[in-house]
Formats: sequence, structure tokens, C-alpha cells
Amino acid sequence: MPIGQVTRGTTGTNRLRRIDRYIATLPIVRSTDDPLIVDLGYGASATTSLELQQRLARTRPAVEVIGIEIDPERVRTASLSARPGVSFVVGGFEIPLPGDRRPAVIRALNVLRQYDESDVVPNWHRMIARLQSGGSLIEGTCNEVGRVACWVDVGVHGPRTLTVSLRLAGLDKPSVLAERLPKILIHRNVPGERIHDFLLALDQHWSYNAALSAYGPSQRFIATATAMRTAGWPVIGSANRWKLGELTVEWNAVAAGDFVWR
Repeated sequence: MPIGQVTRGTTGTNRLRRIDRYIATLPIVRSTDDPLIVDLGYGASATTSLELQQRLARTRPAVEVIGIEIDPERVRTASLSARPGVSFVVGGFEIPLPGDRRPAVIRALNVLRQYDESDVVPNWHRMIARLQSGGSLIEGTCNEVGRVACWVDVGVHGPRTLTVSLRLAGLDKPSVLAERLPKILIHRNVPGERIHDFLLALDQHWSYNAALSAYGPSQRFIATATAMRTAGWPVIGSANRWKLGELTVEWNAVAAGDFVWR
């Protein structure tokens, strides 16, 4: 039997574009002999799975996307939109795939949001057990129109990074993403926790660099990311990503104090 619960099924065109853009940069997408990507919990329509395959095909033309949903009716509906390189199956966190294939990447966005925090790590373990060697589980949350997103990159040895991605035009302050933190962190945004300190620091450096808005919000965010790194935050990447409103930090810098990987 599929493992998991039926989600609300909310989806929409371009909702996951920021996550897709990040996945396209993962080395395994280019290097694997079997460029299979799983879109877990794609929702009430096939939209996000179709978009994922289309976007990744620019990087890896042979990419294949399999959408997995626990609701058989959603799978029947999505299968009407199947095309070469995109198919759909019934399943859950156990990631059932034809021929027992293993995906290079599992994208699970807005899936664990409805679960308890205590359910997150066990389900991470279920999913990463199905990955290819060196694969990634990308698990997180975004808002309804995809302008605010946050996700964890999880590997076989546990979470590796946290990435935030924001639409910079009209951004008041980066901590707007507090309500879109992944389930493992959303209840930890309180004084004394690292994620709380991280969001405070983002807001502070965004505010300090307000004068750079005259040159555009991208320049302001690049300066914010640079200042975060200078202040000791283990920020990964370069201005090529920061100008998009995307900032990645090592997981240990934001993990809850009592987080245990087991």
C-alpha cells in the first residue's frame, strides 16, 4: 500500500520554477547514466511534472520524469497528459518505480507541510533509500504562485543544505519566507534557534544594503549574500545564483539544536 496521505492537490503553472532551476544545476542531473527524476505529490494536475521535464531537458535532453501521487484518480487524470519522457504512477513515500529503477532526484514540494514535524525524518529516510548513489531529495515548500520558496537538499548521510529563493521585485524583507519554511524548520523559528538567527541576519543585511536598490534589487541581494558570508554564515555559491534571489547555506548553520539524523 502507498505510504502517506492525500494532499490538498494545489498546483499551478510556474509554481515550482525556482526549484526546477535549482535542480537543473545539480551535478548528478548531468552525470548520471539514468537521468530519472521523480515528482512526488504533483497534485491535482500534471502541470508541474510536465514543466519539470521540459526545463531539465534543456540541460539533459534524455531526462525522464515520473510523477507519483497517492490518489489514483489524480494519476488517471494526469496520465491523459503523459508524453515521451513524462509518465505517472500511484504511490507515496516508498517511491514505487517500474523495474525497481532508482531516481537521481526526488522533488517533494508542499508534500510534508501537512504532517507533524516528527514525521519528516522518517519519510526523508524512506525517500533517500530509493535514490541513486549521489542522488538528492529536494524537499520543501513554496507559496501559491512560486515567488517565495525554501527547500532542503537531503542526501544519504542527511540534510546538506537549505536554499531560499525569493522574487526580489517588491520584496519588503527576506523573512517573508518564514511561513514557507520546510516542515522540519517552520516551528523552530523562535529565539534561540539557528533558523531564527538566520532570518534575522538576512533581514538585517537586506536593510543595511537598502541604498543599493537604486541599482536594482538583484544588486541589493548580491550584497546581502556577500555580507552574510562575511559575517560567518556558510553561504554556498556565487553572484550567479544570488542575483536570482537564491541563497544556499550549509544545513548545520540552520538546523534545530536537537536535530538528529538517524
